[in-house]
Amino acid sequence: MPAQEIARRYAEAQRIAREAGALALEYFRHWDRLAVETKGHQDFVSEADKNVELKVRAALAEAFPDDGIVGEEGAPHSGTSGFTWVIDPIDGTTNFINGIPQWCVILACVRAGRTEIGVVHDPVHDEMHHARRGGGAFCNAGPIHCATGKGLGEGSVGVGFSGRTPTKGIKHLINALIDKGGIFWRNGSGGLSLAYVASGRILGYLEEHMNAWDYLAGQLIVVESGGRTEPGDADVAIAHGGRVVVGAADCWDDIARLADGAYA
Repeated sequence: MPAQEIARRYAEAQRIAREAGALALEYFRHWDRLAVETKGHQDFVSEADKNVELKVRAALAEAFPDDGIVGEEGAPHSGTSGFTWVIDPIDGTTNFINGIPQWCVILACVRAGRTEIGVVHDPVHDEMHHARRGGGAFCNAGPIHCATGKGLGEGSVGVGFSGRTPTKGIKHLINALIDKGGIFWRNGSGGLSLAYVASGRILGYLEEHMNAWDYLAGQLIVVESGGRTEPGDADVAIAHGGRVVVGAADCWDDIARLADGAYA
């Protein structure tokens, strides 16, 4: 696989995420006037989600017409190049439509079952977490690293929950984490939480089920920042989603045990 093909997509992913983020931010400034629809229990979509995704899809189709695209709001588009983009125009929609500045634009690029590129862009705070496989992880231009030398009692662990899973797992997880001396933290954006693991702000993140567009980019960024994650095939994730468990290397064993105990 020519390195220049990955490099070109990596640069374009950052550019497209930044432009999409600027559009999303314009909508966010008028969040109380957004048209919002309900997709399911605690699952919403706004005009901003739809129009930002259309912008991302158009930019990707122009730059890489032979690549596939899978997004949260639109129908999948098959490609012939072997590359598939997995996108979430606004991760954290509930926050977005309620004026809470915790949301992001996510782009991942997958090839042969592996995530090659991940971008998580937070336009509100002008922070773009990004990584290319084997190239390290960054926030804007600066390298980032997971927390080191900390146990569960020395930081917060992000948790996520959606109506797609029973409540039993999250209840068990929070109780077990507290019993271990930890603190749970939830911001309503799994993608942004994964970026915060990569930059050492929180120790780990656990969610029983996430969709691929929410986590593939963040997973790669965590790994490239020195963190740990459960193994998985990105193509399977695109089809079915999956359990997400990531953490700093120094507390990985404890985080993995919490997940196994809660999600058994």
